Amino acid sequence: MKPSGPLLTLLAGLLLGIFMLSLNATSGTKASSSYDGTTATPRPSGPASTPAATPAPSTAPPASPSATPTPAPDSDYAGRTADDTAAVSVSVRDGKAIGYFCDGSSQESWLKGDVKGDGSMRLTGEHGARLDGVLRAGKIDGTVEIRDRTWQFSAARAVRPSGLYRATAEVRGAKIDGGWIVLQNGRQVGILNRDGKPAAAPRIDPASGAVVVDGTRLTARPVVP
Repeated sequence: MKPSGPLLTLLAGLLLGIFMLSLNATSGTKASSSYDGTTATPRPSGPASTPAATPAPSTAPPASPSATPTPAPDSDYAGRTADDTAAVSVSVRDGKAIGYFCDGSSQESWLKGDVKGDGSMRLTGEHGARLDGVLRAGKIDGTVEIRDRTWQFSAARAVRPSGLYRATAEVRGAKIDGGWIVLQNGRQVGILNRDGKPAAAPRIDPASGAVVVDGTRLTARPVVP
């Protein structure tokens, strides 16, 4: 019975060896399976797309900021029409203007409007009267259109007492409305309306604006917008 002991030991060792070989074989298969399961990066189907080209930077210079318009200088302007039959005066203040056209006998017109930053202006008055002009280099050049007739004019800067004057009042029951243009050489052109009837205006004193109408002393004052 003693020989069975070594035999059992040998048999146990053999079973252990078989078990270890089986375990190693199983571990190797799993490792191999794990390695084979690694997936490659999939390739896109269809033709390969070409990457979009990066646009070249623009070589155009940046736009310069627009210049701020310069306001027209505040001043008065007076002058004659090209045919020397009438006078024109314009008073400019803070981008606003009042103009006066007068032939000194029967035709006149008061006009008003805005002066743009470039010196251009369009003044309008009653009955479709219109003055279009440009203020440049200390003078206004343009045209006046009244009752389907057009005059060209040029008005230079006027320094007091030259310039534009007006007087309104009621004298002996009559409504008085007078306008005067005092030119740079001292010459005066004006019309005095009595109840809407025009006539040549009497002279004013440029220093004080005093004028006598039908025995009544009035004051003609400088006109500003």
